Amino acid sequence: MKGARRRLENLSVPEKVIVEIERTRELPPSVPWLAPQDGEIIERAAVNGMRAGPGDVLFRIVDHQVVWVLVDVAERELDRIAIGQTVDVHPRAFAHRTFSGKVTLIYPHLNAQTRTARVRIELPNPDELLRPEMYVDAEINTGSSEPVLAVPDSAVLDTGSRQAVFVDKGDGRLEPRDVKLGQRGNGYVEIREGVAEGEPVVVSANFLIDAESNLKAALKGFSQAGGQP
Repeated sequence: MKGARRRLENLSVPEKVIVEIERTRELPPSVPWLAPQDGEIIERAAVNGMRAGPGDVLFRIVDHQVVWVLVDVAERELDRIAIGQTVDVHPRAFAHRTFSGKVTLIYPHLNAQTRTARVRIELPNPDELLRPEMYVDAEINTGSSEPVLAVPDSAVLDTGSRQAVFVDKGDGRLEPRDVKLGQRGNGYVEIREGVAEGEPVVVSANFLIDAESNLKAALKGFSQAGGQP
C-alpha cells in the first residue's frame, strides 16, 4: 500500500481522478484541473454542460510577466543587429519610463514594401505595465567600446547617393571631401573614410547646399576655384 500511495502522490490531479474512478467505479460531480502556468485568461471556450474532446481548447492563458516587443529595423542596419544585444524600450504610453530587454530573434524574411526586417525583443514586465498592441520606440545597443572618429550630424551633407563634408583648410579656404559614414547616435555620425582625426570640419550653415543639385554645384565650384571661398 505504501508503494501504491507514493505512486498516486506523483500523479497529476486529472490522473488521480482517473485512478479514483477506476477504483470506486463512480463518477465525481466535478474534476479539478489546474492551470499549467500563472497568467490571465484571454479566451474562454468552456461552458457548463459542454462536451470537451481531445485537443479542444477550453481556455487560453497568457503570462504577461515577460512580453515580446516586435520592432522593424531598416535593411541597411541589419548587419549591426545580433542575438543577445541589449535594448532600451520606451513605451509611448509611459514617456519617462525605460524598460531593458534583449534581442532573442531576427526574423529571416524582409518586408519588400518597407525594406525592413522584424526583430523580436524579450522584455521583463513584472509590474505588467506593458500591454499587447502598445507602440514603443526601441534603442538597440550596437556600439562597441572602441573609439571612433565622429562629427556632428550637421557637418555631413547627405543627399542619399553622396555624402560629403567641408574641411577647413585655414585662411577662409574650404575643401570638399567625400566621406564614408558609419553608425549614428546622440547627434553624431561615424566617419570611416575621407577625414583624418584632428582635421576641422564645417558643422553649420550646410543646409544652404543640402540639395543634390546644390551640392554638386558647390563641390564643382570649390574644385574649380581651388577651394577658395
